[in-house]
Amino acid sequence: MFNVSDLPDTIAVFPLPGALLLPRARLPLHIFEPRYLAMLDDTMKTRHRLIGMVQPREVPGSAERKLQAIGCAGRVTGFSETEDGRYMITLTGISRFRVTQEVGGFTPYLRADVAWSGFERDLGPAEDDTDFPRARFMTLLGRYFASQNLSTDWGSLREAEDELLINSLSMLCPFSPEDKQALLEAPSLQTRRETLVTLLEFALRGGNDDEIMQ
Repeated sequence: MFNVSDLPDTIAVFPLPGALLLPRARLPLHIFEPRYLAMLDDTMKTRHRLIGMVQPREVPGSAERKLQAIGCAGRVTGFSETEDGRYMITLTGISRFRVTQEVGGFTPYLRADVAWSGFERDLGPAEDDTDFPRARFMTLLGRYFASQNLSTDWGSLREAEDELLINSLSMLCPFSPEDKQALLEAPSLQTRRETLVTLLEFALRGGNDDEIMQ
């Protein structure tokens, strides 16, 4: 468990479009680019072992890309190396953060100064969604999975706790980077669930406004 005082002011950041990490969730990553191999080597030498997952964003009228304002830091909790020098790692989400500025320097990977204020709830226990209409949600999810030709272990989904279910689906469903960012920035589990429902309904509608969960 981390306290706010344990969190560093500067972290390595991994700008990966479409990759979403949420607090207390796990994200597997395959690391093979030399700059990110260096990032991982340096991260493993730190006490906190944190990497910031943050999506890049386009700058209108420019080919330049900046970082989204909000990302989520994960601690390296799983690690294995392949025979050809690549890494398979698992990040466990610790807390969201706000990028205050990108940090220049001699590392081949990006680093950023970050602020953790406003996300103290991320460091606490799992959230509950007391108004979660689970039966209707599962019906909607079944229609969505069928429309996308996706398969899953429905037994595990039905038994999953609210946060695990909602966050896992937010991370795994094939939404756009912009939609993933909206899910990341949701201030509460209930808001994330409402955003997720909106995205599922939008994918199902296909121009037909009748496909709305009632």
